[in-house]
Amino acid sequence: MKRWLCGAVLLLSLSAHAAAEGLVLTSTDLNGQMADEQVFSGFGCSGDNISPQLAWKHPPEGTRSFALTAYDPDAPTGSGWWHWVVFNLPSDLRELKKGAGSPDAKLLPAGSVQGRTDFGQVGYGGACPPVGDRAHRYVFTLYALDVERLDLGADVSPALVGFQLNQHTLSKAALIVYYGR
Repeated sequence: MKRWLCGAVLLLSLSAHAAAEGLVLTSTDLNGQMADEQVFSGFGCSGDNISPQLAWKHPPEGTRSFALTAYDPDAPTGSGWWHWVVFNLPSDLRELKKGAGSPDAKLLPAGSVQGRTDFGQVGYGGACPPVGDRAHRYVFTLYALDVERLDLGADVSPALVGFQLNQHTLSKAALIVYYGR
């Protein structure tokens, strides 16, 4: 009985630790600031426009899909700037490889949808703040959702996707990186 009780306490302790840790988002490519690799190619910027590698762990119980957004709240638009919107990522997925934001790369799982960004195109659009602005924040947010899919197409606005995400979020995790020029 004592051995069983100790084992049960250890199991509950480990479960509580995993639950307490919560959803975690990491990247081997993002280290506090955007590199030329992740910078947009256009609008006066001359980066490679390659989306970063992103990985996550500890999704909450009941996660049925994931979504990811990249957003610049410092863009001088009055409403920020959406750089990447991806949804309907399967619940067993734990990583997006570098370059997954390119629609031509075909690195996203079947059924995943990349939405339109504020650049007016589908797929990842890298950092490109105005010259002379202070460094902008780029917020990569992963959402664990309670639905298997959002019934939205790639042509919807990022704001509509955001509305749907906020209706179905179980948990979220974010990385913030900076870029200025």
